[in-house]
Amino acid sequence: MDRPEKKIFGTLFFSIFAAVTGVGIVVPLLPIYARNLGARGIYIGMIFGAFSLSRTFFLPYFGRLSDRKGRKRLIVPGLFAYMLISLGFIFSNDLNTLIIIRFFHGIASAMLMPVIQAYIGDITPSGSEGSTMGLFNMSLFCGLSLGPLIGGLINDHFSLQTSFACMGCLALIGFFLCLFLLPPTQSERVIGRRKPPAAWHRLLYDRDIFSLFLFRFAYTLCIGIIWGFLPVLADAELSLSSSSIGILIMLGVLISGALHMPMGFVADRVSKELMMLVGGLIVGAAVFSFEWAQGFGDMVLANVFFGLGGGISMPALMALAVLKGNQTEAMGSVMALLTVAHSLGMLTGALMAGTIMDLFQLRLAFPFGATIMILSVGVFFWGTSTQKRMVSS
Repeated sequence: MDRPEKKIFGTLFFSIFAAVTGVGIVVPLLPIYARNLGARGIYIGMIFGAFSLSRTFFLPYFGRLSDRKGRKRLIVPGLFAYMLISLGFIFSNDLNTLIIIRFFHGIASAMLMPVIQAYIGDITPSGSEGSTMGLFNMSLFCGLSLGPLIGGLINDHFSLQTSFACMGCLALIGFFLCLFLLPPTQSERVIGRRKPPAAWHRLLYDRDIFSLFLFRFAYTLCIGIIWGFLPVLADAELSLSSSSIGILIMLGVLISGALHMPMGFVADRVSKELMMLVGGLIVGAAVFSFEWAQGFGDMVLANVFFGLGGGISMPALMALAVLKGNQTEAMGSVMALLTVAHSLGMLTGALMAGTIMDLFQLRLAFPFGATIMILSVGVFFWGTSTQKRMVSS
């Protein structure tokens, strides 16, 4: 990666770190904010569902638009929209307004995440896909880890409104970084390419992309189950303290994030498919083990292995996505599809776990998630093997 591309990488790294940290500050506090406004459980669900709904709907549009018109044209207004949304949180005083704000929050997120990842994919040197994407994804995991901690401290010592203001300030920092440090859109590689991006039907019927989509969906489905219902299990059945529950939730994120860079280097040197196979099986076994957890130590061990599996598989998955994006000349569209899988997985995991808890018992949600993960590993292995046989023949 030459000097101009290192500048782009650094700008996007710190911009997305600032934006994700700001979101991490606010999102864990939203249920408290909604409850203070008189929300029942259904309204809290609508507040989070509005974000996932709009994000999922607009991701393919903005991903393809960035393939046609360039990345900077979406990244800069997306970060500015994050800043405006933080102001909306500050001045909202009823639940309907909060739901609308979260809907637009999802649209702004759709403008940022796949487009920034596509930009990183554009400047990634051949043969360094795993290490480059692994290093970049550390910005996401660091933001997700630090955000809730910072938000809790700000809320305890100042106020909820101050937390919203911090989100806006961090988004504004990212906005100015990208506005002044990213090169003009006309100089982007995606603008000067020789052929148009691959059509949607080609991407949707591609076995490799489908396999990556399903794997990402299953992995984030497991995250949705853990983030949404592990705290309920830990509190109701194991009587763990709030601090212990917080440690459990953050443990998997921290371990996975710490492994992204070294596993990215490994992914450039060994079989990426093998890494996803091993990582996926570890994730499935870890999620399954939550059903048998009888105390804090068991929960810690399960979360450690869950983070380990994600840390092994996700850098390899993103490296394969970059290769596929270059092959199809549709980096933004490929990244958008994977982000759709992420959103759908989180939403489906939470909804299915809640249904299982209501109809049966909460612990059964974990082997259900593990089964989906193991099945996705099998489909991934079948899909990539079939595609390789088709290419070789």
